[in-house]
Amino acid sequence: MIAPKTAPTIPPWRTAWITGASSGIGQALAIALARRGVKVAASARSEVKLSKIASQHPSIAPLPVDVTALAAMAEASRSITNTLGPIDLAVFNAGIWEAMSARNFSAAKAARSMAVNYQGIVNGIEAVLPSMLERRAGHIGLVASVAGYRGLGPTAAYGPSKAAVINLAETLKNNLAMRGVTVSLINPGYVDTPMTHGNPFTMPFMVSAEDAARRILRGLEKGKFEIAFPWQLVLLMKLARLMPNGLFFWYARRVLAPQRKST
Repeated sequence: MIAPKTAPTIPPWRTAWITGASSGIGQALAIALARRGVKVAASARSEVKLSKIASQHPSIAPLPVDVTALAAMAEASRSITNTLGPIDLAVFNAGIWEAMSARNFSAAKAARSMAVNYQGIVNGIEAVLPSMLERRAGHIGLVASVAGYRGLGPTAAYGPSKAAVINLAETLKNNLAMRGVTVSLINPGYVDTPMTHGNPFTMPFMVSAEDAARRILRGLEKGKFEIAFPWQLVLLMKLARLMPNGLFFWYARRVLAPQRKST
């Protein structure tokens, strides 16, 4: 007996906006959504990279923007609405990574990380929220990191910016749910992207950008609040969150400390 064909999954969104879409997770997620029939506005600073992606995927519209510019983000949101339709899903994924510890502590590095990784998300939320609240519908995905769970290794610039995003998502979740808007917090571990290629330390449980996009999309479709992966690294980091400080600092030195790659 031939089993009946399973009908393709119809995504719950018609129009999506993805920032940080010129490479890595953002690019993979934009392509995955476009293949499911979603109209995708793909944003990043590089017009050349976005145009190349859009030329291969007709459902993707390139929209260069600097997420740190509030007025530009507001204009991008209006442009998407006018050309593609109301934004049903916004995933604010743009981010930068700069290693920083006591050896190379830099206020400038910390400011850059907060400007892109945190304020860039805040700018995006302000740009899409009025329309979503008016329609009492919409889904916002905030990309943070397991690095935001606790302070560790050379993440003195990156980690605090991601911790701020986690706190922001937790703060907004219930408030927006009562108004019809869904918030999802996305906490990846190590993902094989241009951002991680230069790291001089071993990155355990690494996943590909395509695998990350599949996991994120699956979680978004289910309306999950937290989408965190891979489970092995999430478990180690969440265990660290439960520890009293003295135990955590020992655990961080013995278990979680990044190991330098052998040369």
